[in-house]
Amino acid sequence: MEKKYAILPDRIKAVVIDGIVLVALMFVITEIFALFDEVPVFFRIIAFIFIFVLYDPILTARYGGTVGHSFSNIVVKREEDHNKNISLHKALIRFLIKFLLGWISLITVTGNKKRKAIHDFAAGSIVIETK
Repeated sequence: MEKKYAILPDRIKAVVIDGIVLVALMFVITEIFALFDEVPVFFRIIAFIFIFVLYDPILTARYGGTVGHSFSNIVVKREEDHNKNISLHKALIRFLIKFLLGWISLITVTGNKKRKAIHDFAAGSIVIETK
């Protein structure tokens, strides 16, 4: 069966959903921290790193995508083997480039056959539809 590469609207939908998930995670963590009189700065830093830096790479490496990807029916896979997820270090590279370039990276999806964004080229990943 031929794999279909994810289209730009599905990828944008995933980003928006992930943004909502991140806001919800921030809210939940803030409410948990509010239950305590004093929360050490170390715990706040760890929460920040997990929510904003590790959410995307960990889920992408482990499950092939984030919550947004799942709701958009798309997954991130290795370009050379569509059955395998990308490694954690490649997922981190992918995320950092996506974060630094922002929407510019996503807009490049329309310019190539495999619909790869700049961050996909850097990580050796592709995004395919699951439906």
